[in-house]
Amino acid sequence: MPLSDPRFLALNAWLNHIFDNQVAPELISGDASFRRYFRVRHGDESFIVMDSPPKLIKVMPFVKLANALRGKGVDVPQVIEINAEEGFLLLSDLGDMQLLSVLTIDNVDKYYGQALTLLNRVASVMDDGETALPLYDDEFVKRELDIFTDWLINHHLNIEVDATTRTMLDGVYTLLINNAAQQPKVGMHRDYHSRNLMLDNEKLSVIDFQDAVIGPVTYDAVSLLRDCYIRWPEELVERLMLQHYEQQLESGVIDKGLSVATYRRWFDLMGLQRHIKAAGIFARLNYRDNKPAYMNDIPLTLEYIQDVSGRYPELSSFAHWIESLIIPGFKEKL
Repeated sequence: MPLSDPRFLALNAWLNHIFDNQVAPELISGDASFRRYFRVRHGDESFIVMDSPPKLIKVMPFVKLANALRGKGVDVPQVIEINAEEGFLLLSDLGDMQLLSVLTIDNVDKYYGQALTLLNRVASVMDDGETALPLYDDEFVKRELDIFTDWLINHHLNIEVDATTRTMLDGVYTLLINNAAQQPKVGMHRDYHSRNLMLDNEKLSVIDFQDAVIGPVTYDAVSLLRDCYIRWPEELVERLMLQHYEQQLESGVIDKGLSVATYRRWFDLMGLQRHIKAAGIFARLNYRDNKPAYMNDIPLTLEYIQDVSGRYPELSSFAHWIESLIIPGFKEKL
């Protein structure tokens, strides 16, 4: 890191105070927010350091949620040292093996089955130990959907949405908002996928959970099974979706009279909402945050959007718009 980076200098000073000697933080990643992560080695031990600018993202929500999740038996980073004023955390090191890096068609059933079982524990966290988590309500969902219109359609593709298209999009967004509202609410990680699950000695741990909310029961399951970064055969997704459905019946989260068909619709439309939002966020990360690599993930999200919307007659106009205008428009700008 450049020595002119004031946050890196402050981070070094804090770490040298903690360890009482010189250490050398190594940048390992910056996530899709304003946070950065470093690995620090001290003797035979390894730690992770979070750098989270306090004016942008405060660290205490992460600390409280980490404690709440650990209290429910979810393996998450242990918070060892806190510097809330400067926005630094010293965390235990869960390794660097993302679940995504080991998944194959032969083992995905096993690992996703584990992840769905673990999700029951994540879903039981409805507060941070002090206050209830924010509610993923209609306004929240609409705000996320608008990211797609603002950043991918308007900003990246330079498409002016006419009155007819606006009416169509309003109808689609209303359908998706209502779908989210109809579902039972649970604790929701909000980014539960193969890059945020770490694997060590066959045990899964969870990271990047600080944006947790209370929201629809299918959200995290569809985030996992229709991952923005990898796609699996639909029969496999269906089988694992049914596992999640059975888990929710058994736990009493959903009523025993709820049909598989209704649950599948909830799941499909929730995934559609998430992929619409994700496509917009990937474009925003490029233009607003100078993180162009995420643009490579847009084609898969658009593929999901086209396929799922094409299954529902009430979304046929939207599916045609995506297929005939948005996907070709995106390809032209590659």
